Amino acid sequence: MKLAVPDYILSLKPYVAGKPLEELEREYGITDAIKLASNENPLGPSPLAIEAIREAVEQLHRYPNGGGFHLNARISEHLGVDKESIILGNGSDDIIAMLARVLLQPGDEAVLPRPSFLFYDIMIRCSGAIPVEVPLQAGCCTDLAGMLARIGPKTRLVFLTNPHNPTGALITKPALDEFVAALADDVVLLIDEAYIEFVRQLDCPQSIDYLDSGKTVVGLRTFSKAYGLAGLRIGYGLMPPFLANLLNRVRQPFNVNSLAQAAAIAALDDQKFLQDTIGLVADELEFIYTALDDLGVEYLKSQANFLLIKVGRSADDVFEDFLKQGVIVRSMTSYDYPDCIRVNVGRHDENVRLLEALANVLQKTED
Repeated sequence: MKLAVPDYILSLKPYVAGKPLEELEREYGITDAIKLASNENPLGPSPLAIEAIREAVEQLHRYPNGGGFHLNARISEHLGVDKESIILGNGSDDIIAMLARVLLQPGDEAVLPRPSFLFYDIMIRCSGAIPVEVPLQAGCCTDLAGMLARIGPKTRLVFLTNPHNPTGALITKPALDEFVAALADDVVLLIDEAYIEFVRQLDCPQSIDYLDSGKTVVGLRTFSKAYGLAGLRIGYGLMPPFLANLLNRVRQPFNVNSLAQAAAIAALDDQKFLQDTIGLVADELEFIYTALDDLGVEYLKSQANFLLIKVGRSADDVFEDFLKQGVIVRSMTSYDYPDCIRVNVGRHDENVRLLEALANVLQKTED
């Protein structure tokens, strides 16, 4: 049977998720593997979030609050933004999909850095729109001037990520101010801030700085990283109320489950856990930098909870070498860095194992 599927759907390549940890251990005959591939929180979830989940379990026979009333109110208080400016999503990916559905039609264009999060490209193409990719500058920084130059009459959406994934580089406030000011009024700017809590540069710009700028700016945030709730899939968007109203028209009913909403409220209240996470990541990044310098390995300093490491040969082969030592990292071949891996910061003992495995990999490279 032949289905009438649009060519722009047939052209998509599925997003390839990593294998479960237990399956990798079985396949490679290893035990006590550590996963440093998905930029997850090394401390796990907030204890307050776990307790909130336990309490919310008793109400699983009820549908969740469709608009996320209590969580919206808590985010509004936390960030000082209007409740009407907040949209909850089943992960921030859900918000990206809503924006694409509302803003993009076949033949439209969306401008984005290359490389960047693979899901941007997928959602653009799902709408029949055309991704316009602008390579990063030397030093792996976003080429804002180059992106402005590629914005044309068909452009409806522009993607930025700050800090950038996978490089960890930051867009400065003066540069972003200039970029936002230059945008046409009919172009929507999406700033993905999945790692914003880890930023140590005090003058880092935030999407909320531009909500009243007169331009249509959207910020994306997540509870998956710094708050340790990746398994619950919950994120949110910050945007002008008129755009939030449009997204609510296409948002699936009950798109965020009740356990995720309860855990997110508790996680926002657990500032000690958040600060412990941020402190651990900052300290361990410095530890890893020092060790990499001692090994003579090239890397990029990062404002996120991960870093890009140059391994000098096929990243896919190096990924396999790490797996055999029980360390799961991310090959950056699909991100146009065929000789680099990305690793997220783990606990100190995990980072020690990472560096030991890397030394073995480098020895193999020399041999």
